[in-house]
Amino acid sequence: MAQDHVHKTHPNIVKRLKRAEGHLRRVIEMFGEDRSCLDLAQQLHAVEKAVGEAKRTLIHDHVDHCLDAAANGNRKSSVTAVDEFKAISKYL
Repeated sequence: MAQDHVHKTHPNIVKRLKRAEGHLRRVIEMFGEDRSCLDLAQQLHAVEKAVGEAKRTLIHDHVDHCLDAAANGNRKSSVTAVDEFKAISKYL
């Protein structure tokens, strides 16, 4: 099922993940600074939301483009499209 392809949203997803990566590094530094648990939890929540949003965007992009193409007879059989949807939906 793995395919080598890039969608128009991929560069934006990478940018989001790089921002989240920097933010996560900062949270790790905050542990060394003995910041409060509330501050740490808030910042970890922000990192978690950023990664979750990147994942959601990726999955929606896949559904919009790959599965739509299959349903319209442009690439894959409907059985393959349904199997792909089942596989990716476990990450929702």
